[in-house]
Amino acid sequence: MSRLGASVLIILAAMVPVGGTRAATEDVNALQARFDRETNSVHKAKLLEKLGDAQLELTRRASQANDYKTIGFVMEKYRDNARAAVDALKKDHPDAERHTNGFKQLQIHVHKALREVDEVLVVAPDEYRPPLEIVRRDLATMDDELLDLLFPRHPTEKKPAAVKSSADGQGVLP
Repeated sequence: MSRLGASVLIILAAMVPVGGTRAATEDVNALQARFDRETNSVHKAKLLEKLGDAQLELTRRASQANDYKTIGFVMEKYRDNARAAVDALKKDHPDAERHTNGFKQLQIHVHKALREVDEVLVVAPDEYRPPLEIVRRDLATMDDELLDLLFPRHPTEKKPAAVKSSADGQGVLP
């Protein structure tokens, strides 16, 4: 590496603590642009992991600053991104049980974001709760939807035999 390249890296490293929030915002903006351009649904779902992590980091920083308005905006955008990824996956790969790639990662990340929203709701002032509760409900619905897609109930499978009670004189086993 040249002296100039090393100097630039040192200057950039020194700037990170000072402009950490700005850098995080720029990172989220760059990832958001990539997410919006992505046409492959599996890549879009996997990219949501990176984008979502950056968004959740922004919400943590906003929480430390008691900036619940920013938390609401960021979580609403996360929810919208997650919905876009779910819809794209369902369109391209209707059988999630057989083609789990993307669905698993998305379900895990949506569940992680759901826990983050739950943590914010505990400390959020009353005036910021309603939009966060809507986001929480939407994320919970997506989480359930993804779980149902990954692990559908098969109507052709037989239910386990019911265990008979000894009171009817038949014994415990069927």
